[in-house]
Amino acid sequence: MKILRWLALWWHHFFLLWTTVNAQTRYSIQEELKQGSVVGNLAKDLGLGLSDIYDRKLRVASEAGKQYFSVDPGKGELVVNDRIDREALCGQSASCVLPLQVVIEDPLQLHRIEVEIRDINDNSPRFLSNELSLNIAESAAVGTRFPLESASDPDVGSNSLKSYTLSKNECCSLRIKEIEGGKTVPELVLEKPLDRERKTVHKILLTALDGGNPVRSGTTQITISVLDINDNFPVFEKNLYKVSLGEKSIQGTVVIQPKASDADEGLNGEITFSFGSRTPDSVLSVFDINPSTGEIILKGELDYETAKSYDIDVTAKDKGSPQMEGHCRVQVDITDFNDNVPEIVFTSQPKPLREDAPSGTVVALISARDLDSADNGKVTLQITKGPPFALKPSFSNSYALVTSGTLDRERFSEYNIEITATDSGSPPLTSKKSVLVTITDVNDNAPVFTQKIYDVYLKENGVPGSILYSVSASDLDFGENAKVSYSILDSKVQDVSVSSYVYINSDNGSIYSMHSFDYEKLKVFQIQVQAKDQGSPSLSSNATVHVFILDQNDNAPAVIYPSSAAMGSLSHQRMPRSAKAGHLVTKVTAVDADSGHNAWISYRLAEATDSLFTVNLYTGEVRTKRAVSEQDDSSQRLLIEIKDDGEPIQSSTVTVSIILEDGLHEPILDLRHKAAEPSKKTGRITLYLILSLASVSVLSLVTFLILAVKCIRNSRSSNTCCMRRTDSDDYKNPNRNLQIQLNTDGPIKYVEVLGGDMLSQSQSFRSCMSPMSEYSDFTLIKPSSTTDFKEVISVLDASLPDSTWTFESQQVRTKSEGNSVKLYP
Repeated sequence: MKILRWLALWWHHFFLLWTTVNAQTRYSIQEELKQGSVVGNLAKDLGLGLSDIYDRKLRVASEAGKQYFSVDPGKGELVVNDRIDREALCGQSASCVLPLQVVIEDPLQLHRIEVEIRDINDNSPRFLSNELSLNIAESAAVGTRFPLESASDPDVGSNSLKSYTLSKNECCSLRIKEIEGGKTVPELVLEKPLDRERKTVHKILLTALDGGNPVRSGTTQITISVLDINDNFPVFEKNLYKVSLGEKSIQGTVVIQPKASDADEGLNGEITFSFGSRTPDSVLSVFDINPSTGEIILKGELDYETAKSYDIDVTAKDKGSPQMEGHCRVQVDITDFNDNVPEIVFTSQPKPLREDAPSGTVVALISARDLDSADNGKVTLQITKGPPFALKPSFSNSYALVTSGTLDRERFSEYNIEITATDSGSPPLTSKKSVLVTITDVNDNAPVFTQKIYDVYLKENGVPGSILYSVSASDLDFGENAKVSYSILDSKVQDVSVSSYVYINSDNGSIYSMHSFDYEKLKVFQIQVQAKDQGSPSLSSNATVHVFILDQNDNAPAVIYPSSAAMGSLSHQRMPRSAKAGHLVTKVTAVDADSGHNAWISYRLAEATDSLFTVNLYTGEVRTKRAVSEQDDSSQRLLIEIKDDGEPIQSSTVTVSIILEDGLHEPILDLRHKAAEPSKKTGRITLYLILSLASVSVLSLVTFLILAVKCIRNSRSSNTCCMRRTDSDDYKNPNRNLQIQLNTDGPIKYVEVLGGDMLSQSQSFRSCMSPMSEYSDFTLIKPSSTTDFKEVISVLDASLPDSTWTFESQQVRTKSEGNSVKLYP
């Protein structure tokens, strides 16, 4: 049973590894290809369609650090992205392979491909210097060999350095010496004895040739100075010395002591040691040599990852004249030390996981690398226990981070997973890196408004496009599921879609007006706002916004009586010269379409011909201040200013022309006699009206009590008139009906006075109530033969708000259907 269980677990792990990483693909190209050159059809070789390149976000990651290749998404081809210099990448290594990782997401897959960079003959052999000087004693024996400077060629294979040639000369020939490692060194061989007296300097051209096609070459000038005698040169015990040196060797360590001897005596046999004249700075900065003993001493720091070995040319010179020298080579091999901490690299960064992701879901692709060699560069990865995640190894220090249990966002919305990398060195080195894995939520919470109902108060005549209010809703979900957009549900306001009045910013919930609001036309309306999240499926909730329009003083008082003044013409009045002080000449009546204090009206006499008249501040009654005298002009002109109580104050004026006439009887006395007969019926109507209004509020009761008192006084006095009939017989007409109808739906909406008469249009009636009737009088309109009653009613209906007394004409018929007037508190 244990064996079967182990086999099942092994196959499970093998399946996860196989679905994450596929087999390797290898391409071969030449170096120095142009940008955009095609390496191979990567999509076809990996078995992918062209749409997969974009949909699955295929990308190429280079382990070399620089991105030399990219993928053409339109053709699926792997193309050269940058200039590739094989010598810069691999030096003179026989094989130059660039490993690439092809990462494909959704689902995650990792393909490892290799691109072999083939060498081209793009480098010529090159000597370290263009001129080489040799000092050869004339006593030098024929056949003596003199090592020359080797040329270098960065190319490899057949393109590398192959041969040397020597220009035609009379003393020397060229011989190639093969040394350890397959390298060749040119040597100058003396073919004839030198005769300094005949020729002191010989100039020979040394040419290095490579094996490319076409062949490339490099030259250096050899200048041979013929010296006299000192015929023995120092000789080293070995031509090549090899030594190994640890990477962490301390400064001052003696690396090696090459030994040389000279058969001459005296100064010709004394030897001094030095590095070769062409020794590179990379060697001089790390090593030093004792000129007396030849000991090579470590003076700098070694780094195996930078240089694994050093080739040092050592020269031994005697002190003879001319000076003779011998040469040897010291090869210092550096042994690695575990001094590099392993590095954790995320080939693919983790994506947010849904909390319902199944176990085994690949979260990220991770690789480890260590610059050390052998066991020092072998790295293993581990993660901390606890979080429901695990590491599954793939190949070449590559791992897949996968889920190993169920996820619950309500418990943990994110996991901070710590990954530890440990190499196999002694002692081992470790490094740690944390990766944050975010758990995403499903859309299971609807947006919630801060309030279910919002009350908004807005002044009328606002600027169109100004903000009314900002609603706000929040969603407990995360990410797109918590992103809330706002909209206004369609509804009707005065039979017009609410979208004609307001619009809402879908991002922040700010509600803006589409145009300016008029309190006199619209006082309140409501908006249904919906907040919807961006989840799938989306969830939503609603809230109600009540918008109350606040009145502004934007209407000037409108004159409704005298009717001619209301229509813009001059009002003419007549009065007898026998009038006494306090005589009522006329009454100016005006209304204001605004409400509250904005509709409180006051009257003031602005200009007058004589100081004969006065105007009541609140009622607008024009009376005589004193008795008329003979000296008073027969034509009096009054300019009356009417102002409201708003801020700023609105005003209008009316001009009244009064003609003083002798022998004119006072119409008010006639009214008193004519009104005596129907006073009983009029009192009964007024009583009905008082009882109806008294049922609404105490304020209305007090108002109508005052009205009742005034009406009783009108029956005894000629100062005010409650009602007047032009024909007293009309009260006896059985076809005439007068009704008072009270609408009591909630607060008082209106009181309707209905009248019907089958007689002529000369009928008229009048009551005394000012537009300040909320606090004092009650006024009815007096239609007459000189007043267009329908026009007056229309003016009142269009201008008066709810807070003042409003007149609405339902029927204006002067012959058979009678008159109907509504009074609105």
